Amino acid sequence: MDNKQQTDWHSQAPETVLERLNVKLGLGLNSDEARQRMATAGRNRLTAPRGKGPLLLLLAQFNQPLIYILLLSAATTAFLEEWTDSSVIFGVVIINAAIGFIQEANALKAINALAQTLNISTNVLRDGQRRSLAAEELVPGDLVFLQSGDKVPADLRLLQCRELKIDESALTGESVPAEKQAQTLPLSTLLADRCNMAYSSTLVSYGSALAVVVTTGDHTEIGRINRLIASAEPLETPLTRKMSQFSQLLLWVIIGFALLTFAVGVWRGETMLDMFMASVALAVGAIPEGLPAALTITLAIGVSRMAKRNAIIRKLPAVETLGSTTVICSDKTGTLTQNQMTVQFVYAGGEDFEVSGSGYTPDGDFRSNHRSLNPEQKPALLECLKAGLLCNDARLIADVDNWRIEGDPTEAALLVAAHKAGLHHASVSDDHPRLDAIPFESEYQFMATLHHNLTEDARHIYLKGSLESLLERCDNAFSADMQAVPLDKNRLLQQAEAFAGQGLRVLAFARTEHDDDAIEHHEVRSGLTFLGLQAMMDPPRPEAAKAIAACYRAGIAVKMITGDHPVTALAIAKQLSMRHTERVVSGAELQAMEEADYRELVQNCDVYARIAPEQKLQLVRALQANGHVVAMTGDGVNDAPALRQADIGIAMGMGGTEVAKEAAAMVLTDDHFATIEAAVEEGRGVFDNLVKFIAWTLPTNLGEGLLITAAVFANVALPITPLQILWINMTTAVLLGLMLAFEPKEPGLMRRKPRSPKQPILTKHLMFRICLVGFLLLTGAFGLFEWELSHNEPLAVARTVSVNVFVFGELFYLFNCRSLQYSMFHVGLFSNPWLIFGVILMTLLQLLFTYWPPMQALFGSAAIGCDEWLLILAVSVVIYATIGLEKLLVRLWSRRR
Repeated sequence: MDNKQQTDWHSQAPETVLERLNVKLGLGLNSDEARQRMATAGRNRLTAPRGKGPLLLLLAQFNQPLIYILLLSAATTAFLEEWTDSSVIFGVVIINAAIGFIQEANALKAINALAQTLNISTNVLRDGQRRSLAAEELVPGDLVFLQSGDKVPADLRLLQCRELKIDESALTGESVPAEKQAQTLPLSTLLADRCNMAYSSTLVSYGSALAVVVTTGDHTEIGRINRLIASAEPLETPLTRKMSQFSQLLLWVIIGFALLTFAVGVWRGETMLDMFMASVALAVGAIPEGLPAALTITLAIGVSRMAKRNAIIRKLPAVETLGSTTVICSDKTGTLTQNQMTVQFVYAGGEDFEVSGSGYTPDGDFRSNHRSLNPEQKPALLECLKAGLLCNDARLIADVDNWRIEGDPTEAALLVAAHKAGLHHASVSDDHPRLDAIPFESEYQFMATLHHNLTEDARHIYLKGSLESLLERCDNAFSADMQAVPLDKNRLLQQAEAFAGQGLRVLAFARTEHDDDAIEHHEVRSGLTFLGLQAMMDPPRPEAAKAIAACYRAGIAVKMITGDHPVTALAIAKQLSMRHTERVVSGAELQAMEEADYRELVQNCDVYARIAPEQKLQLVRALQANGHVVAMTGDGVNDAPALRQADIGIAMGMGGTEVAKEAAAMVLTDDHFATIEAAVEEGRGVFDNLVKFIAWTLPTNLGEGLLITAAVFANVALPITPLQILWINMTTAVLLGLMLAFEPKEPGLMRRKPRSPKQPILTKHLMFRICLVGFLLLTGAFGLFEWELSHNEPLAVARTVSVNVFVFGELFYLFNCRSLQYSMFHVGLFSNPWLIFGVILMTLLQLLFTYWPPMQALFGSAAIGCDEWLLILAVSVVIYATIGLEKLLVRLWSRRR
C-alpha cells in the first residue's frame, strides 16, 4: 500500500485509520501480508544519500587557488633541487588536504547517525500473537505496543492510551513530555500539537499505549528531516570565501608579474634562461609560502583557546566564522534556560509567596511582599507544598557534587520547592505512607494519592492537576491559619491567569479526608478543600542575559527559535531583555506565509515559537539571503538541518543528540549561551591575528617581487637569489609571523560591530600600508645593494645586505603588526612572550646565515661589517617609525571625524 501522501492520520478516527490500513484490531497483520507490504514500502530504515566517494573527496581538496600557488612553489623549489624546502611545502599541501577531507567526511556523518536511530526492537501484534521484532521489519498497518522507556519505532497513530507521555524534544523542541491521547484532531493541527500521534525516534517517558504504524523509513517525520539535512548544503565560511578570492587574485598577479618580467628581460636582450630564473625568483618571492601554515596554526590556537572556554570546534574554519557572526539563532530550552523546571511562586491561604533559587539544587527561601519569611509560620503554605511532595512519583537525589532527578521534571520541581521549606521527601513520606493512588489521566487532568497521616492517625487524599479540573471538585479552601473558608473561584482564576501571563506553568492542589485504604474516581468528584497553586517555569540562565547584552553591544542580533509555547517563549525573552519582543511569530503564522516574505519578517522579529524543522531551515536561509552570517544553536534531531545550513551550527554537548553534534561545526560542553558569546570573542581574536599575519607577510612578498622586477628593468644583477628568497620567506614566516597567532585579544574587541560579510580580508587602508611597507623594503634593499656595489663590495656581500634588510625590516615591522591600530606599547611590550622568543631566535639564525661558513656556502652569503649593520638597522627603524606615524595619524583623523 502507498503511504507517501498520507499525512492526515491525526484527523482520522481510529476506526477509519484501521480500515484504511486494512488491519483488524485484535489480530494485527498476518506474516504473508507483512511480507507483501515490506516489498512495497521497503524496510523501516533511513536511506543515506550517495555522496562523493573517498577519492573524489580527497581530490576536491586540491582544487583551490591557494593550493595551486603552493604546488607552484613546491615545483619551483624542486626545480632548484632544494629538496628540503620542496618537501616542507608539499607537506603543507598534504596536511591541508587531509584536514579538509576529514572535515567534509565528518559533516556527512550526520545522516549516518540519524539512520542509526531506528536500530531498535519493538513489540508488535502479528498473526494474533504479541512478538518482538526489529524496528526495521515494521510495515504500515502493524499494531505496536508502547510502554515507558520505549523508543518509538515508526510514525504511529495512537489507538488506546493510558497516561501516555512522550518526550518529543528531539523532534519538536518542546521542553516537557507531551501528553498523548487517542482522540481525533482537526486536519490543520500542527505537528507539535498532534497528541494522537507518536513519531519515530521519540521516547516514551510514562504510560503505555497501543498504536498502529502509519508510515515507515524515509516517509516518517524523522525521514523528512533526513532529507532536509541532505538538502541543506554546508556553506563556505566567510574566511574560506575571502581566502579563495584573495588567492585567485594573488595567483593572477604573480603570473602577470612573472610574465612581464620575462618579456621585458628578453626584449632588452637578456637570455631566456636568465629571464626564466628571474621569473622564478619573482614567483618564489611573491608566493606567501607560510600563509596556509599560518592559517591552520592560527585557527588551531583558536580551537585550543575555545576548548578552555567550553566550546569544542569540529571544523577549523568555524573559529573565524564566529568572529564574523551577525545573528545568533538560539534554542530556548537548555541554552537560554536551565532545562530544570523551578517553582517560582506559590499561592496558598490567600497569600502570594515568591520562591528564590533555580534548578534542582534545593537552595532558596520564601518571600512575601519582598521580605523573607519562615515557612513554618505559614501552615497553609506548608500544606500546599506537602501536597506537591506526596502526590508525586519523582525522586530528588543528592550526588557528590550536584542534585539530579528521576522522573517528570514538573514533579521534581515540586519536590525541590518543598525541600526549600524544610519538607524532605524521605521523612514526610515515612510520616505519610501512601496507601493508594489514581494515576494522572488526560481525560480527568489530575492525579490523586491516599496517605495515612501517622501523627494525626488520619487518612488524607491529596490531588494535583489543572486548576479547572480541581475547582469543580472543591467546596471550600483553607485560610492562612488552616481554617475552612468559602472558595473564591474568580480570585483563583485571576491569579492563575496572572501566572500564565508570565509564561509560568500552573498546578493546583487540593485535599480531602477519607475513611478507607483505597480510593476511586467517584470519591474525589466533590467535597474537596482547595490548598493552593504552584507556578513554575524553566528559568533563564543567570549568565544568559549578560551574554545577550554583550552580543547586542557587539552588534550581533539574537533570535530565539523554539518549539515551546509562544507565551513561555515571550516571557523568557522579556526576562532576558531581548529586543523586538512586541510580537511572537508562531509556526502556524509561518505556515500561512509565503517564503518570500520571510526576509522582511526576520529583520523585525526576534522570537519564534512552535517552529517546525523545515521552518527553522527557512528562517536561517532568509537571514542568509539578507546578508547575515548566521550561527544556529540546537540539540535535537529537528535542529540538524538548520545546524548544517547555518554558517556555523552549534550543538549542545550535554543534552544534545548525536545527530545534532555531527551536523554542527561547534559543540558546547556546558550548553550555556554565554559560552557562545565567549566563542564569538575568541573568533574575533583569531581573525584579528590572521589579518595581522597577512598584513605582515604580504609586504615582504610584494617587496621581493618588486625588487626582482626593478633589477630586471634596471638591467642589473638580481639583488636576491631565489634560494635566498626561500630562506627569507620560510624562516621569517615560522619564527616571526606565526608568533602573531599567539597575540592576546585586544581590549574592546566585543564593542566592535561585526565585520561586513562583503568586506574583503584586506581593507583599502591595509592595502595602502602593505604597499607602503613593500615600497620601503624595496627602496632599502635595492638602495643598499647598489650602495655596496658602488663601494666595490663583492656581489655576495651586497646580496647579504639585501637579505638582512628584508629580515630585519620584517622584524621591526612585526612589532607594529601586534595591533593594526595602536602601538606595541598599547597592547603591552611583553604580553606575547612567544614573539620575543621568535625575534631572538630569528636574530641568531640570521647571524648564522651571515657568518657561518656552511651557510655561506649553501646560500651564497658573506660576512658584513658594522657599517652595513648600522645601515640595515637604520632602514628597519625608518620602517617601524613610518608605520607608527601612519597609525597615529589615522587615529587622530578618526577622532576628529
